[in-house]
Amino acid sequence: MRKLLSFVIVLGSLSLAVVAPVAGSAETRTVTLAVENMTCALCPITIRKALEKVDGVIEASASLETKTATVTFDPAKTTVEALTKATTNAGYPSKLKE
Repeated sequence: MRKLLSFVIVLGSLSLAVVAPVAGSAETRTVTLAVENMTCALCPITIRKALEKVDGVIEASASLETKTATVTFDPAKTTVEALTKATTNAGYPSKLKE
């Protein structure tokens, strides 16, 4: 009986681990921002770090070549406006790329 209970607990934990990422992924949003003032290889690093400080940001990257930043975030915790404010405060004004 004890082994059966342990098995059920482990099985339940595994099923939660599988379901949790799927549920979380439906609640994320990914956007691309057009970013101004990028001139050197350090600019994308600065932009990425500024975006990562915004509560709700899951992943951020920036490209000097395309002068864009791609951000995956939880829309329940932050907004596109908060993301563009973060880049602007870091010296790189941005707007949602259409």
